[in-house]
Amino acid sequence: MFTGIIASIGSIAAITPKGGDVRVYVKTAKLDLSDVVLGDSIAVNGVCLTAVELPGDGFWADVSRETLARTAFIDLKSGSRVNLEKALTPTTRLGGHLVSGHVDGVGEIVSREESARAIQFKVRAPRELAKYIAHKGSITVDGTSLTVNAVDGAEFELTIVPHTLAETIMADYRVGRRVNLEVDLLARYLERLLLGDKAAEPSSSGLTEGFLAEHGYLKN
Repeated sequence: MFTGIIASIGSIAAITPKGGDVRVYVKTAKLDLSDVVLGDSIAVNGVCLTAVELPGDGFWADVSRETLARTAFIDLKSGSRVNLEKALTPTTRLGGHLVSGHVDGVGEIVSREESARAIQFKVRAPRELAKYIAHKGSITVDGTSLTVNAVDGAEFELTIVPHTLAETIMADYRVGRRVNLEVDLLARYLERLLLGDKAAEPSSSGLTEGFLAEHGYLKN
């Protein structure tokens, strides 16, 4: 679990195809790794990854085909800046909201406007996520806990203050950029609860070989 309060801006140092998925090396900059051990979780742009190697100035992690298909991780390349947060502990201040690090969908920046010293972004969410996004509710964008200021269908607005712009990668956002979205956990659990007995009925979804092959991740 995470809080959505970004601790450091890191960068992608390497992305290596490996057995059909990828292994990624993330340089962590000012993120303190002194208490991180192999197997610990670190959120990278809101995606919970497991540290499998700790070379000193960052960590290596495996990124599954599921993650590549369902997040904006596939857009990253060597040199890309990323938001970083270590998993919370019992003594961590919960300054944002409870975040799982499991991305629900990929949104798109559709507008960016200055508002005094802040920046207002409008983000278009996938249609299926619109029902979970509420005015003044919480949403996670690339791992950052944010408050929704307005909702219009599947689009929502965010007002980003200078501190958040400086401490996250949101200053890099331009129209057309894809971002990882995680909706509020309570909304997800409430929906499941309201399904009642229908929750036990099977549904099907899956990744396509074509999608992964198109993006070059089906090679050894």
